[in-house]
Amino acid sequence: MYERILVPLDGSQLAEIALPYAEELSGRLGAEVTLIYVSESIDDPHRHMHQIYMQKMAESTKQDTEAYARKLGKELAIQVRSVNLAGNPAEEIVKYADRENTGLIVLSTHGQSGIGRWTIGSIANKVVRATKKPVALVRAEGPRPDVPQKDMLRKALLPLDGSRESEAAIPYAAELASRLGMSVTLLQVLAIGDKALAEDYLEKTGAQLKQKGVTVESRVIFGEAATEIINLADEIHADVVAMSTHGRSGIGRWVLGSVAERVLYEGNTPLLLVRGTVGRNEVASRRG
Repeated sequence: MYERILVPLDGSQLAEIALPYAEELSGRLGAEVTLIYVSESIDDPHRHMHQIYMQKMAESTKQDTEAYARKLGKELAIQVRSVNLAGNPAEEIVKYADRENTGLIVLSTHGQSGIGRWTIGSIANKVVRATKKPVALVRAEGPRPDVPQKDMLRKALLPLDGSRESEAAIPYAAELASRLGMSVTLLQVLAIGDKALAEDYLEKTGAQLKQKGVTVESRVIFGEAATEIINLADEIHADVVAMSTHGRSGIGRWVLGSVAERVLYEGNTPLLLVRGTVGRNEVASRRG
């Protein structure tokens, strides 16, 4: 599921914030890492400089990843490569991820203004909207840190609303949690409704995760969904919030409506976004 990780870079330190997360995932999972840079034109006069930069970043990423793996007692020969393409950046990143069967795209956002101001302009925004691949969004708070001295991925928050679409994030969160030893907090936020029913739903969902050896706790909270998700993520010091996007139209139509979009804009925690799917019967019933 996470055998291949793709990290788009644009030459900025803020874009490089994504690298320590990719390095940790690669060092712990043995995943391949590809760094990608897309020039808008094959005639870009700085293209050679971009190639040198990407080669340097690939070398340092490999060194950092293998150093991190050694701290875990693993001797791994991690495959890290750089790719330089020309064309529309967002389109080329999405096409490359599909063509190479990428398991995860890791991108950084600007720390002060979230997705509204991406390190690589509107490119990352378009990638999130267009790709069918899971995307990890890392919020940039400053220059890139060195090799992680301790695990950055220890605790996940998984908001669910009871729909099949929201549940698309479950296997991805479960895979990370079981392989990285992360704990998972399941959350359902109710405006009104039966708390006992919601607790039963989360208990059954949690039982599936526990079968994979994952430590699970559940919360049912009354309130405004986005606010409660953001607040709980801060309260429990979640390292990632895993959520699903709508299957037919990407980030433009969220499973949780404006809820997930608000979490994206206003939250403080890295996000793992997974494209959900809608069955034909569900689509037909909604149109009816």
